[in-house]
Amino acid sequence: MAIELYNDGRHVCLMFHDLVDDSVSSAVQASQFLIVADGEGALIDPAGNMTYNALVMAMQPYFPFRQLKYIFASHQDPDIVASLNKWLISTDCMLYISKLWERFVPHFCTLNRWEGRIVGIPDRGMVIPMGGARIHAVPAHFLHAEGNFQFYDARSKILFSGDMGASLVHHDEIIRPIETVAELHAHLPRMEGFHRRYMVANKACRLWANMVRGMEVEMMVPQHGRWLRGREVVAAFLAWIETLPCGIDLMSQDDYRFPEA
Repeated sequence: MAIELYNDGRHVCLMFHDLVDDSVSSAVQASQFLIVADGEGALIDPAGNMTYNALVMAMQPYFPFRQLKYIFASHQDPDIVASLNKWLISTDCMLYISKLWERFVPHFCTLNRWEGRIVGIPDRGMVIPMGGARIHAVPAHFLHAEGNFQFYDARSKILFSGDMGASLVHHDEIIRPIETVAELHAHLPRMEGFHRRYMVANKACRLWANMVRGMEVEMMVPQHGRWLRGREVVAAFLAWIETLPCGIDLMSQDDYRFPEA
């Protein structure tokens, strides 16, 4: 099922949230995103092999998959871009990913199909023209990957935030966005454990929150779980994440002990 996040007639943003078969109960829920801008198509974080066929079928009513121009990958994890080889075989698309992972993602590929088709995003990010729109690759390093980017669509004012803002829920719960501060606060227990473990340090969270406050973000849409709609809700999330101890903030010598028999 596709959820329409934005549509002004020429520019469409869609989320696919339930493409993994329910029988694969151990798989992490992950959403995939399609942007169609003036006839050009881009996928954000298209996921792994178990999602590829279902994603091809799901996107067909909205965009011919063989005409895909871009894949934007937030980082190198399998749930982000393990299906890369299939996309490079079936389309002429280009992959945009952190320059840190530019030489790692070819391990997902065969027959040198990646040659000339991977663009390494510099650490400070970049602007990618797409139709009449602009997609901004926004630095999000160490949230959680060392080289990590989020993608901001300047036309829809959607921040596709990758793992930031993720919550661990069943895909049936993703149909409704979080639209009030009270609803966000009630939802934080579904977010907290994930962020404490996967975000590397509070310093990175604070720097990121400062950056996002200077952006016009109407929606923040993570790869996992429910999304946030409305500037007030986004602001409340930023206030929460910038004070959250996480990652190495929580480590001590007890976490680095030789395991005895």
